[in-house]
Amino acid sequence: TFRGSDKRGGANGARIRLAPQRDWAGNEPERLARVLAAYEGIAAETGASVADVIVLGGNVGIEQAAKAAGVDVTAPFLPGRGDASQEMTDVEAFEVLEPLHDGYRNWLKDDYVVSAEEMLLDRTQLMGLTAPEMTVLIGGMRVLGTNHGGSRHGMFTDREGVLTNDFFVNLTDMGNTWKPVGDNLYEVRDRKTDEVKWTATRVDLVFGSNSILRAYAEVYAQDDNREQFVNDFVAAWTKVMNADRFDHA
Repeated sequence: TFRGSDKRGGANGARIRLAPQRDWAGNEPERLARVLAAYEGIAAETGASVADVIVLGGNVGIEQAAKAAGVDVTAPFLPGRGDASQEMTDVEAFEVLEPLHDGYRNWLKDDYVVSAEEMLLDRTQLMGLTAPEMTVLIGGMRVLGTNHGGSRHGMFTDREGVLTNDFFVNLTDMGNTWKPVGDNLYEVRDRKTDEVKWTATRVDLVFGSNSILRAYAEVYAQDDNREQFVNDFVAAWTKVMNADRFDHA
């Protein structure tokens, strides 16, 4: 939820466990409640803030996914986040932060006049990310299986949960073709057999159709760039996690 425009949102405060954020459709309330219960238990047991536990949990998951891909990496962790209370939270003021889309998790709340990829660009600039950072985050998030609602769109891999560059390898593979089957839905088919291999959204395929984004995608698709992909993903992830750490700016 971090917005560089007015410096609101972010992981600090762990307001995702409070109203109104815990009830937003984009946060998958039922799934969120189960995860938060585990995190709050860890926080109570260790004395850490829930906000720190949330970020640390993500870091550990990334390190394990990278290790499964054959890359040893440490995701930098900056402790010191605090937990806000419901009394500190103006519900009406926070309602304006509710996302209508999340390209990073391949989700749209509804159909909009503005295209999904344009919404992704807007979210990216609000978070203060660059085009290469956006590219590497999308590629990593897809293979990690972090889509909203368990959607399979854009998961161009048979190794879900492993931090590989498979998204980019298969996106740029000329043995595949893309066929539209809806306003924001495509099938990725084998060029020779016409077999459906994956499904994708406009957000996924813009990294192959836009000349600038495709250039970044082709860099990460290279066999000798697998470790660089992991390192860049970790760097971009860390930037997002620390976006609201103004005490360490």
